[in-house]
Amino acid sequence: MAVVVSLEGERGKRDRGLDALLSLVKDDLERVNQTILERMHSPVALIPQLASHIIAAGGKRLRPLLTLVSAKMCGYDSVGGRHVKLAACVEFIHTATLLHDDVVDESSLRRGQSSANAVWGNKASVLVGDFLFSRAFELMVEDGSLSVLAILSRASSVIAEGEVLQLITANDTETSESAYLEVIRAKTAALFAAACRVGAVVATRPTVEEMALESYGLNLGIAFQLIDDVLDYSAKQAVLGKAVGDDFREGKITLPVVLAFLRGDDDERTFWRRTLEDLDQGEGDLDRAIGLMTKHGSLAATVERARHYGAIARDALGVFKPGPEKSALIDIVDFCIERAY
Repeated sequence: MAVVVSLEGERGKRDRGLDALLSLVKDDLERVNQTILERMHSPVALIPQLASHIIAAGGKRLRPLLTLVSAKMCGYDSVGGRHVKLAACVEFIHTATLLHDDVVDESSLRRGQSSANAVWGNKASVLVGDFLFSRAFELMVEDGSLSVLAILSRASSVIAEGEVLQLITANDTETSESAYLEVIRAKTAALFAAACRVGAVVATRPTVEEMALESYGLNLGIAFQLIDDVLDYSAKQAVLGKAVGDDFREGKITLPVVLAFLRGDDDERTFWRRTLEDLDQGEGDLDRAIGLMTKHGSLAATVERARHYGAIARDALGVFKPGPEKSALIDIVDFCIERAY
């Protein structure tokens, strides 16, 4: 199966974007990882065993990196260590949602290895996800800032709302583009926004800078998820960590599907209803789905929308003075949009 969308941009530039973030806060990220290991500890052996399985599976630690770099850009004195605990808090929230997502989606793979629910079952995955959420809230309370607690607790509830909203719209080919964007704003982008905003809060920066970082994170998160939607139909399992077309097989309605459905004729819409609403799929259906997306340019259009939100994210940083942190945050927009796993 061929790659159906060419994500333009030089690999070196993409890599530099992530490398720049890492180089700016390398020591702090090590402290975050150490905090994560410490806070995963429990006398109930299954909890750290299952939690470490998904946390050790890889991932770029992008969300905690955004917290660390945002705080550094805002002039936070890293000696205090608040940004480290809050970055760990953000990663716990993210990991908890991954555990719950895999149960809801009945996924068997996560980042190229068996998902936690495939190894330990759904009940254990849900309960350990709850444990990680609880650990996140402990870290929020320890920080002692009502503003931080408000931002991260609100993000947690919005994420949950997004999960339920996605469940409601699942397998519904009549889902509109605006309804789908509402799902990903809540399910994915809300945590990006909160992760960035708390960096300004710990540095006691003015509200205008808090809101700028929130806008940056929100739009970056939307762009990030839109590219994930495209990658599901174009990347290889070995580099993406899951089989091509997982979203299709699960009947997920993502933006490439929404656009192909809207642009299709009656026969094509009958195909989408059969395969995604009824989950009546046979050999060749995935290839036809990709063919229809290519025919109607829905994958390319999704990439263009990601670029649009990426541009808004970059513009949001205009209130900050030039510097290595700002440059790295701008470059990470390109990394997210042009990335290849």
